[in-house]
Amino acid sequence: MPRILIVEDDRDVRRAVQLGLRHQGHEVVAVETGEQGLEQLRPLRPDVVVLDLMLPGISGLDVCRRIRDRDQVPIIMVTARGDDIDVVVGLEAGADDYVVKPVRARVLDARIRAVLRRQDAALPDGARPRVETHGELGVDRTGLEVTHRGEPVALAPSELRLLLTLSASPGQVFSRQQLLESVWEHSYHGDIRLVDACVKRLRNKLGEGRNPRYVQTVRGFGYRFGTA
Repeated sequence: MPRILIVEDDRDVRRAVQLGLRHQGHEVVAVETGEQGLEQLRPLRPDVVVLDLMLPGISGLDVCRRIRDRDQVPIIMVTARGDDIDVVVGLEAGADDYVVKPVRARVLDARIRAVLRRQDAALPDGARPRVETHGELGVDRTGLEVTHRGEPVALAPSELRLLLTLSASPGQVFSRQQLLESVWEHSYHGDIRLVDACVKRLRNKLGEGRNPRYVQTVRGFGYRFGTA
């Protein structure tokens, strides 16, 4: 049973989401402040954090950043406006996905299950070596581990899935919509900000500069994994 931590200051929203997710078969712990959420992170060890951006005290953005400093647990942020700049800032802070209020339990449940599937992100291929080497980058598709210059790189589920998808076909160009469907399982014409923000975070973790070696932009279309 997936364990979900909800951080939401609105009592009615918190109760509704808590009851809805329990009905969907999740174990749910709900708190109302960012401070309480951070305190619960280690003892609870949640499988997913559902995090409201607008919180009293420590903001949802700061909570997201602090979680990412210590943990790669999937984070789904909740925002009041789908076109708000906070969406982009939240994604770049480390969130894996987002939902817009009013939150429907079935939609949130689908996003939770999708983000959990990303943790089982290996792309099986019996012909592949256990650890692929791309320059200074090592990709272990079986152990789901990534190293750069011999040092482990901690990747959130969406970042790992994105890297595995791109590196499985070096040189192949993927549109943002293709990546959205493959990595996030959003089958509709969805929000490409998810893709762009995840690429930015992945590049930062791989130490990519102005001319990325691994995750390259194909202007006007999408991204590819560099073969050089």
